[in-house]
Amino acid sequence: MGSGIPPAIPAEEQREKNHAAASSLIAAIVLTMLKVIVGITTGSLGILAEAAHSALDLVAALMTFLAIRISGKPADRSHLYGHGKVENLSALFETLLLLVTCVWIIHGAVERLISQHVEIEVNIWSFAVMITSIGVDASRSRLLARMARKYSSQALEADALHFSTDIWSSVVVLFGLGIVKAGQVYPNLRWLGGADAVAALVVALIVVAVSIRLGKETVQALVDAAPRGMEQLIVRTAEQVPGVIDCHNVRVRYSGSQIFLDIHVLVNGDQSLRQAHELTEVIEAEIRQVLPRADVTVHPEPTESEPL
Repeated sequence: MGSGIPPAIPAEEQREKNHAAASSLIAAIVLTMLKVIVGITTGSLGILAEAAHSALDLVAALMTFLAIRISGKPADRSHLYGHGKVENLSALFETLLLLVTCVWIIHGAVERLISQHVEIEVNIWSFAVMITSIGVDASRSRLLARMARKYSSQALEADALHFSTDIWSSVVVLFGLGIVKAGQVYPNLRWLGGADAVAALVVALIVVAVSIRLGKETVQALVDAAPRGMEQLIVRTAEQVPGVIDCHNVRVRYSGSQIFLDIHVLVNGDQSLRQAHELTEVIEAEIRQVLPRADVTVHPEPTESEPL
């Protein structure tokens, strides 16, 4: 049985998700502007490249912000399961942006290794903007990751991954600046000039692997693939309820962070409609113990067999 109406997202959850997405967007705007200003005034190609990278982050943060706001809308006549799929689409978009960013980083790193010549203007502002970037990215990445875990949000998870990669790319740029400065002070250390490019390649390959994993999860949610072991967990939980003879025909779909379950159970056909309804309420409650906030619909089917 079940109400047939998808539960509304709790106001506190929506408020926290909106705050996390808005904070990320504001940080992306500030960092992009800072890097553009410092990159132009110092002539640093490395920082200008980071500014372009941050511009991609800004697009991703804006996409996440809009997706979180739209996904929080209640179900309507056109979207009977709510608007949660927008979060999954946003996560897929960000995953593609991450892969584009990695291709960019790999191309730049290989080019540096081949040419062995990189023009980097090194001054105090070069270091200051990159250190600031690392601090801001670390803070918002932690916030986004915490909200993503708390509310099972793929959009926030993708955003957190995006900005955690920014930390590493900024560290690589900072390392490159340090190498150049060290080479200026100690000419015998100029052979370390390719170390930042090697580090960038390693970071990019790690991000590609993580992005592919996140992309697979996102696509699975979009095509309504049930997580591995989910069906067995639901069947086991339902059949443990006294009065349930069998649980079958389990259907599972995700819409953003919301999970929708549709199951059929065999019950004693001699009981009253009220008793059958009460039994379905118990089944729903038991399933929500293992899958909190799940929207569960239970279809009772009569049988002449008595429960074992």
